Amino acid sequence: METTRHFTATIYVVHDGKCLLHEHDRLGMWLPPGGHLDRDELPREAALREVEEETGLDVTLLEPQPTISADFGRELSPAEHTMLYDIDSFDGEVAHQHIDFVYYGESANRNLSPDDGEVAGDGWEWFTPGDLREHDGLTAEVVTLGIEAIERVGSK
Repeated sequence: METTRHFTATIYVVHDGKCLLHEHDRLGMWLPPGGHLDRDELPREAALREVEEETGLDVTLLEPQPTISADFGRELSPAEHTMLYDIDSFDGEVAHQHIDFVYYGESANRNLSPDDGEVAGDGWEWFTPGDLREHDGLTAEVVTLGIEAIERVGSK
C-alpha cells in the first residue's frame, strides 16, 4: 500500500513568556496554529499564512541564517524541528502522514482576530511553561515544543 504524505507547517507563537494553543475540535487535542502547505508555498510562508488566518496575529519567526550560497538556488532557513506524524492507517499499515515543519515565532501582542470560519478568539489560550507542564490535555511534544519556544524567544 502506498502512503500519502502531506506537508504541513506549525508555529508556536510566543508573547511575554506565554505560548498560544487552541483545542482542536475535530482532533480533540490542544495544538498551536498551523496547517497544510498550498502547492505554491514554501514552509515558512505557509506557517505565517496559517497563523495570520487562524489568529490574526502578525508573527515574526525566529530566523536561523542560511550559510550556503548556491549558483542555481538558495538555502532555505530551516524549521526548528521537522516532525513525521501518522494520521490514518488501513489494514494495519500507515496510509496517511504529515511532514510538519515546526517554527517558533514572537507576536508583538495578544490581540486575536481570526479570519471568518477559523477558530473563534475565545477558543485560544496562552500558556506559561508551568501551565504547559500542569495541563492534563496536552501531548508530550506540545509541552516540550511549547516550553522550548518560550525559552528560545525569551533568549533572542
